Amino acid sequence: MALEFTVPGLDAETSKKVITILQSRLSNEQECALVLKHAHWNMKGKNFIGIHEMMDPEVDSVLAMADETAERIATLGGQADGRPDDIIKNRTWKGIEIAGRQEALDYLKALNDYYSEFIIADRQAIKELDDLDVISSNIIQDHVQELEHFQWFMRSHLI
Repeated sequence: MALEFTVPGLDAETSKKVITILQSRLSNEQECALVLKHAHWNMKGKNFIGIHEMMDPEVDSVLAMADETAERIATLGGQADGRPDDIIKNRTWKGIEIAGRQEALDYLKALNDYYSEFIIADRQAIKELDDLDVISSNIIQDHVQELEHFQWFMRSHLI
């Protein structure tokens, strides 16, 4: 990967490591927005309306995370890869398997599991980024806080 430039205080090798980590997080964020919209369109049942309406603000939140991550990659002199093929190429996490018209609570159960893996991967990224670039680490820390908050909403429906 060729960098256009580096930011003050980070050398090219460190920047490339950070960008690789951030690219993985970006792909996960992009996929998450798609997964949430899929659930939003396909859920049904007695809990439908409350859960359905809860999804769109979270899609917006996750897309804002993706934008922040992509802009951090660009700030570091890299290029953010955001095509569908890039999501698949960068996937190291388990996808979501629920499909079609299903009960809203079934979608929440699947999303809860998806979010758990997402949060674990972000926390691992934070550990790696802490030693490389505290600014990038702080960005992902903020994202985890938002993801955990939405997971709390989901779990509150499942109790």
